[in-house]
Amino acid sequence: MKISESISKLKASATLAVSARAMELKALGRDIISLSVGEPDFPTPEYICRAAKEAIDAGFTRYTPAQGMPETRAAAAAYFNHFYDAQATEENIIINNGGKHSIYNIFMCLLNPGDQAIIPAPYWVSYPPMVELTGAKAVIVQTAPEKDFKVTPAMLDQCLTPKSRLLILNSPSNPTGVCYGEDEMNALAQWAVDKNIIVLSDEIYDRLVFGEAKTVSLCSWWKKHPENFVIVNGVSKTFAMTGWRLGYTLAEPGLIKAMTRLQGQCTSNVSSISQKAAIAALSGDFSEVEKMRTAFERRRDLAMQIISSWPNVVCPKPQGAFYCFIDLHRHYGRRFADSTALCNVLLEEAGIAAVPGIAFGDDRCIRISYAVSDEVLKEGLKRISGVLLNGGQQ
Repeated sequence: MKISESISKLKASATLAVSARAMELKALGRDIISLSVGEPDFPTPEYICRAAKEAIDAGFTRYTPAQGMPETRAAAAAYFNHFYDAQATEENIIINNGGKHSIYNIFMCLLNPGDQAIIPAPYWVSYPPMVELTGAKAVIVQTAPEKDFKVTPAMLDQCLTPKSRLLILNSPSNPTGVCYGEDEMNALAQWAVDKNIIVLSDEIYDRLVFGEAKTVSLCSWWKKHPENFVIVNGVSKTFAMTGWRLGYTLAEPGLIKAMTRLQGQCTSNVSSISQKAAIAALSGDFSEVEKMRTAFERRRDLAMQIISSWPNVVCPKPQGAFYCFIDLHRHYGRRFADSTALCNVLLEEAGIAAVPGIAFGDDRCIRISYAVSDEVLKEGLKRISGVLLNGGQQ
């Protein structure tokens, strides 16, 4: 059977591929430590699960509106209003099947063949493939670890063309954990408004921010310039609800209506049970979220203490999410010449699953997740250090 050209060119998700190989080796009895998957290791909080069980017991198992139940959309709007004074209503919200689905639907509704979407690298692995599925072109802007992997308006000017339509920002960042400061984010937002570029702000990690850093949402810019900004969020990372598959989008009503038409023809509504759970999550007191955030911050500090002792390594200190993006290219040699080869050695020889940086647009680096216990994290980093000390320049 002949597969379509667009799907034939589509690469598999690198993070999921590494996870699958790690599970294969574990099934064969290998001692595998996975530092690859972007998933909290905590259970979904009990009060959220209870809301889902109550919905099941009440027989709440029918279709809901494609845009999402009014009360779920109202809960998402209230979230944006509470934390960011967005002044959103439920008409500005669509409920999607996870943040990934939100982003894909946005691309499908905004991008035409030949358009260009500007994507700072390192980027989340799925941004470029999803852009390319629309027939648009992903224009990558390379950043540097010595500059905290941040993009500036001057860098964006270098790639701006008459075909530029969209800029994707992600703070806190997957894979780097870096957060843009308020002045930095405002400068990027002002650039977009001045150039009439739409900004998709992926804020899925907005509640997982550490130390003196703070979340700088673009909701304030959306409120002033709704035609230029689209905000994506979801329950997966904040509430340890990855398997529940529920994301939500804040946008002007025209885009929401377009996304609803697309969703109505593709997936229809998000699970009714997940929507009831999301209402409980978004309406809760966030005390359970704070416990998880505190644990991630402690693990971040532990990881950085260990990584900073490695020679010839650059790793900007993560300010949010639960990843370290480690520049190890000075250790490349005959055994491993790039990030893919290094990750293969780590997995096959040391039993460590990490994701090659090339998947995120930077072959100098690998990504590890510290969404694991302290002991697992320490052992995993010890094994990586052993490979580096005995590997590269042979």
